[in-house]
Amino acid sequence: MSKRLLRSGMIVSTMTLVSRVLGLVRDVVVANLMGAGAAADVFFFANKIPNFLRRLFAEGAFSQAFVPVLTESHAAGDIDQTRQLIARASGTLGGIVTVVTLLGILCSGVVTALFGAGWFIDWLHGGPAAPKFELASLLLKITFPYLWFITFVALSGAILNTLGKFAVSSFTPVFLNVAIIGCAWLLAPNLAQPEIGLAIGVFLGGLIQFLFQLPFLYKEGMLVKPKWGWRDPGVVKIRTLMIPALFGVSVSQINLLFDTFIASFLVTGSISWLYYSDRLLEFPLGLFGIAIATVILPALSRKHVDQSREHFAHTMDWGVRMVLLLGLPAMLGLMVLAKPMLMVLFMRGEFSPADVEQASLSLLAYASGLLNFMLIKVLAPGYYARQDTKTPVRYGIIAMISNMVFNAIFAYFYGYVGLAMATALSALVNAALLYRGLHRAGVYQLTATTLWFVARLVVAGAVMVAVLLWFCPPMSQWLAWSLLERVLWLAATIGLGAGSYMAMVLLLGVRLHHLKAEGDAAPSLDESGESGRT
Repeated sequence: MSKRLLRSGMIVSTMTLVSRVLGLVRDVVVANLMGAGAAADVFFFANKIPNFLRRLFAEGAFSQAFVPVLTESHAAGDIDQTRQLIARASGTLGGIVTVVTLLGILCSGVVTALFGAGWFIDWLHGGPAAPKFELASLLLKITFPYLWFITFVALSGAILNTLGKFAVSSFTPVFLNVAIIGCAWLLAPNLAQPEIGLAIGVFLGGLIQFLFQLPFLYKEGMLVKPKWGWRDPGVVKIRTLMIPALFGVSVSQINLLFDTFIASFLVTGSISWLYYSDRLLEFPLGLFGIAIATVILPALSRKHVDQSREHFAHTMDWGVRMVLLLGLPAMLGLMVLAKPMLMVLFMRGEFSPADVEQASLSLLAYASGLLNFMLIKVLAPGYYARQDTKTPVRYGIIAMISNMVFNAIFAYFYGYVGLAMATALSALVNAALLYRGLHRAGVYQLTATTLWFVARLVVAGAVMVAVLLWFCPPMSQWLAWSLLERVLWLAATIGLGAGSYMAMVLLLGVRLHHLKAEGDAAPSLDESGESGRT
């Protein structure tokens, strides 16, 4: 079982790595083009709103509700029933999202007023931020259709993942980055407002992703004509699970959106600094946390269908161990190397050393919560695979209220950095509640073997930090170097840090078998892949 999950996880991570690298290239191009000024703030705002709704309608709540139901239908072996479920689900979801998309385009000014209240108030009173409100309303009209495209992309990806075809959905985001990069190079420089060219790139990226997955669905025999099916039993089950999950699975996104709302009242550049630091955080989160969560949800759903509680817990334990092994050095590395990374990636064109300084502070705050963000991605499927979406909602409400309280406290004293601190702390609350709930339900608890495994990782992480602090030059030296020198030194520093971490992990006795959950040494015939559905 662990070998299959590890192989699937490596496939997803590899495809995600390609996407994330191109995502960083995209952000480098955008930073060079617009820096962290007013235009950048507005573009990131207009990009964030449809992406937030994407997490609600597509990749977040819908996928968490759809995959267990689809897995159950697929396990029954009735292909016609499975196709019917896909047709009804896609038609119903597509109809709702079409209405939401049209309303978003037609009422972009209202949406901007809701989430960019600081700009709207300035617009009403003729203040200095009034042009931001008008530009944001325009850009939203261009970016909002992305929601429609990406909803069907996420649905297609959920179907392919359930069938074990992880590579396609993991590679698909590459096309969004390619589209934005292409527009940033070829279109934006020729426009009076370059940010409009970037918004067009978002639109095209959604369209290309949508078209890319259709042939793969056709090949699997799952490309069906969407039909409205609000009262279809399968759709009823999905929406029953999805409605509470709309909130529960998207707490972190709601928190980030709430950060954007508050940041609209802060100094120009706040949204951009938060964006650039968040993008660096998203790299390891997507590469490790989301990749691992992607492969364990279908596996957990199958274990639940098979009523295999022991193997369900083993799969959860595997996910937690993998997240800790990979997430701990990523978190520590981001915190220690925040400024060098930002300098190498973004400090050129309109992105100044002052922007590096400001963004590094929010990156430090965000990075402190990276492990918790990853653990949420792994622990939440422990509920959704069992078709329990109500419990995470309760925890989500608590986490969101905590975030609001933390925002009120920290934003007052630390401005935009306080917003990042609040988000990280609310992730800790959410992860702790999710684990406690699984523990109390007797579904999953950390074993003594796993706790000893964690202790060794902590020691290895401490050694890595000491090595990085010893080897890393002072900031004055980084500023004096050319771009090539910075790149080489950063690569050498990251390599040394990773090497020291892995050396200590091996020295402390961690071996490959520690990445397997207990009981995996003798997998069942079906789990070993010798028979049964693969």
